[in-house]
Amino acid sequence: MYSRVTLLEIDTLRTTIPAAVELFEERVLPALREQDGYEGVVVLANPDGKAMLVSVWEDEEAARASAGFASRALEEFVTMFRSPPGREGYDVVFAEMPGVTV
Repeated sequence: MYSRVTLLEIDTLRTTIPAAVELFEERVLPALREQDGYEGVVVLANPDGKAMLVSVWEDEEAARASAGFASRALEEFVTMFRSPPGREGYDVVFAEMPGVTV
């Protein structure tokens, strides 16, 4: 299992965290679910607009194969960011999220 971590800073003067999440759910999530090897996503944010998107993939190859999709998806939100997002990849060495719902 592999993860891609995207660090974001949402410009909270231009939009709200709930509005950004709603756009993510409407515009990105359906297509993300169609990517080969996609296994899930967690979006974390604080009131200051700092956010982290952690997508989970079957393996590193699947994550890399989806990189073009991820770049295009981030472009849709460029006017909402204070600065360009950063991305890194990690092996998932432990995970537990029983009954996670938000």
